[in-house]
Amino acid sequence: MITQTPRPEEILAKVFGFESFRGLQGEVCHHLIGGGEALVLMPTGGGKSLCYQLPALALEGVALVVSPLIALMRDQVEALKELGVAAGYLNSSLEPSEARQVEEDFLAGRLKLLYIAPERLFTDRFFPLLRQVRLSLFAIDEAHCVSKWGHDFRPEYLKLERLMAQFPDVPKIALTATADPATQAEIQARLGLGGAQVFISSFDRPNLFYRIELKQNPKRRLLDFIQGEHAGQSGIVYCLSRKKTEETAEWLEREGVKAVPYHAGLDQRVRNHHQDRFGKEEGLVVCATVAFGMGIDKPDIRFVAHLDLPKNLEAFYQETGRAGRDGLPADCLLLYGVNDFVTQERFFDNPDAAPEFRAAELSRRQAFWGFLESSACRREGLLGYFGESYQGPCGRCDRCLEPIASLPESQTLAQKALSNVFRTGQRYGLGHLSQVLVGVQNPKLRQAGHERISTFGIGKELNADGWKAVYRQLLAQGLVGVDPEKGGLFLKGPAKEVLKGERPVSLNAARERSKDRPDRPERAPRKGPAPFTRDDSGELFEQLRQLRAEIAGQKDLPHYIIFNDKSLWEMAEYRPQSLVELGRIYGVGEVKLEHYGDDFLGVIRAFA
Repeated sequence: MITQTPRPEEILAKVFGFESFRGLQGEVCHHLIGGGEALVLMPTGGGKSLCYQLPALALEGVALVVSPLIALMRDQVEALKELGVAAGYLNSSLEPSEARQVEEDFLAGRLKLLYIAPERLFTDRFFPLLRQVRLSLFAIDEAHCVSKWGHDFRPEYLKLERLMAQFPDVPKIALTATADPATQAEIQARLGLGGAQVFISSFDRPNLFYRIELKQNPKRRLLDFIQGEHAGQSGIVYCLSRKKTEETAEWLEREGVKAVPYHAGLDQRVRNHHQDRFGKEEGLVVCATVAFGMGIDKPDIRFVAHLDLPKNLEAFYQETGRAGRDGLPADCLLLYGVNDFVTQERFFDNPDAAPEFRAAELSRRQAFWGFLESSACRREGLLGYFGESYQGPCGRCDRCLEPIASLPESQTLAQKALSNVFRTGQRYGLGHLSQVLVGVQNPKLRQAGHERISTFGIGKELNADGWKAVYRQLLAQGLVGVDPEKGGLFLKGPAKEVLKGERPVSLNAARERSKDRPDRPERAPRKGPAPFTRDDSGELFEQLRQLRAEIAGQKDLPHYIIFNDKSLWEMAEYRPQSLVELGRIYGVGEVKLEHYGDDFLGVIRAFA
């Protein structure tokens, strides 16, 4: 197994196969090895796990990693073993005999890292064992779970205060991908990390392309997206309901796309089987509720698509962040309509919650809606939500590639739209309201008497789609609300100021869309996970991918644990001809070079 090496940079190269640290990784590792404590905020795919895995190899003793995610524990332990690192995990998935063996290895000092679920940590059987071993550090992964204000609160995480109090001299690190200032403060308070150094990386994921569109034949749009840009690649499709995940997966299968559903209502064995397939098969699409996501360590997810709105911007960031963890290009597609706003009001507003909590949740939803309707660069809005300044255009989102214009006379248009809501009785939806403004003659309007009101036909400067866009923006700006039961719009407090001309309003023009092909930036298809400079590199990449699949199948491991796509991409692009040259490829450490080097060199040489 790996012997301890004092210099982090040497461990990084020999064990992990990386030439240099990414972002703040090096600072965090040196700080922790020096005995410091840390709170680390890094985006999904930013390399958080290395911030405790590497120090665990540099320090005497065993590192205890607390994680709520069974699948992640298994994947990370398997990946560490492939690197030659002694690691194990304890959770409910193990048989009693397997758990006893891990405990014996832990007590005998045969492990460098032990992953453990918080429920298992505090059992009468395990907790006393901590006094019998030399502990190198405590790593609390998914640390936002300790916060009641966070997006994934886990009550068992509150017990971690006891762990920190009883072992004050053991270095500690807490890690999470997203935490606003209030959540950060609660993490520090509950985990006794008041004196810890806080490391906050940029939340930007520059390899992700963000695209947000109005719903228009969403299943057909999804199929076009997958087959046109991501054929044969792995991805996640998020749906709000369990039924929709199953229907979408069945439909994709009929259309020739490998797909499976995943939600909490499925039998545990089925869920495990589908998650296992997703890890080990290439080109599988999982149609899932948010029950699927946390704990996915798969780096080569090339797209994440949302057929329904996530709960808020934090959830959107977390869920899209599961794409492209290897740093190679990946796409994020979100489809939405005004009915999604209605659904959010119905599903996510808890009347029994404390007033301050309801207000905070409403504020988060409002911020999300504003983000959807904004004309600004998507990165600018997304990173701004997390308090990070970003000056667009980024060139990697729909808004940057297809800018939308501001509407002239926005104030007048907003006043017409708001007055129309009032004149029609504050109980009608976008379609009806837009028809009134355009002056549509139909039985429904006549029956409601809306052909005789003052706002009928006063909005002929826009078509019905244009007025719908106006109403969506007024909704996003908090000037109108939506009835969660009937879907009708009503005026909210600030609307009176707009009607009186005391509050300025800015509106964006609606983008014209074809019914057959929704308007969107065109993306050229590519032969691999990222563009190649050589015409035949895509072919070599596929041959390397086939070899990887064969080895992974023989070892019953996810393919990315052998080598991830970025490693294969560099092999296909740079074509090393010796073990020394192969050892310089991303992710090729000493143990993997010894185990697989000759096989992969053979494919590269034969291709040349």
